[in-house]
Amino acid sequence: MTLEFPAVNEQLAYLKKGAAEIIHEQELRERLEHAAKAGKPLKVKAGFDPTAPDLHLGHTVLIRKLKHFQDMGHTVIFLIGDFTAMIGDPTGRSVTRKPLSEEEIARNAETYKEQVFKILDQDKTVVDFNRRWFSKFTADDFIRLAAKYTVSQMLEREEFHARFDAQKPIAIHELLYPLAQGYDSVALEADVELGGTDQKFNLLVGRELQRQHGQPSQIVLTMPILEGIDGVQKMSKSLGNAIGIKEPPIEMYGKLMSISDELMWRYYTLLTDLQTPQIEELKSNVASGVLHPMQAKKDLARRIVADFHSEHAAREAEENWEKQFQKHEIPKELEVAVVSLNSIGIERDDAGPVPPLPGQDVASQERAGVQMHFIRIDKLLRAAGLADSGADAQRQIKQRAVRIGGGLIQGFTYQTSIPISIPVQVGRRIKQVEVRS
Repeated sequence: MTLEFPAVNEQLAYLKKGAAEIIHEQELRERLEHAAKAGKPLKVKAGFDPTAPDLHLGHTVLIRKLKHFQDMGHTVIFLIGDFTAMIGDPTGRSVTRKPLSEEEIARNAETYKEQVFKILDQDKTVVDFNRRWFSKFTADDFIRLAAKYTVSQMLEREEFHARFDAQKPIAIHELLYPLAQGYDSVALEADVELGGTDQKFNLLVGRELQRQHGQPSQIVLTMPILEGIDGVQKMSKSLGNAIGIKEPPIEMYGKLMSISDELMWRYYTLLTDLQTPQIEELKSNVASGVLHPMQAKKDLARRIVADFHSEHAAREAEENWEKQFQKHEIPKELEVAVVSLNSIGIERDDAGPVPPLPGQDVASQERAGVQMHFIRIDKLLRAAGLADSGADAQRQIKQRAVRIGGGLIQGFTYQTSIPISIPVQVGRRIKQVEVRS
């Protein structure tokens, strides 16, 4: 059956949205024109090494662009680098990456497959693993592959060059990574490969290896690296500025509402399917006062949450956020964190007064024979997963960002009866915390 595609200009406009660079745009146009005449879709690949079990929104920038090719009728290949993950991508690394075990790679790969179909159409997506061809490679094959590139060419890569100048070690297997990724394109006969701007060197190696293997060189399309919610550094869980795609809807929504108005437009471009004219119209409406920027941000947050959960979950998250931050009400349904008194309780060895938690009538409870306990709020926040460390918890308290039962917390030690179940809020995050003896 001959396939029909949208007009080439329409395809190009959609596929170029948000792209950092296309090598080369004219070649992409020619491939699209040939695909339309032949009624045969382009093969579009993006590779992901399963080095961590969970994806965040930064990872989805490439997956979203794969979807755009899929929307235009082309074949997308979600390539899981179960072989290359054992080497470890040197991109952005000043030291050799610690290799993963086969068991870790297999577990992470399974979670990747579950998560990407939040965006891609499972029935139209080819999922492949590069171990499929590398497991058949012999020593002779690797020697022939290694002969395709010189050491001086490899040292043109920024990370390798910097480490060489600094006399830091570069393991031989790291030099094989760009060759292995490039050979993936040969094995798949890819027409287009997507990657982040930091992957440009590897993607160009793919173009060269295809040429040396008698194939047309793939078009390279790079996407920007997405900034985290701080708007400064790239999105990373280790930096604490990431939005995980498996996070609860209310947390995802709240984090999206915390981004700056300026960053909002970048998220619209890189994390939604809205086309450029639609985004420009929104920006114009905000600039003219027709649309309030907060409403534009709410629409963005609801759209992204719906992609990874559901429209119902997104609407519910929006309602809860409005109650919490605009109407100052506590949402009805909160994530529950159970905390042991042993992990947060302390013995008081001084006579200083200790206030009760909000909503606790110490005097009446003591008259009724209820035993009161002293707890540390900074320990409570850490145990409930609302702070990354004790120092982080203390900083949040000092910044007046902590509320318990709706009351502002300004000290570290409080009295309370046990057990207790009470909403605890740190900044925009809120949980129902149950403290049990």
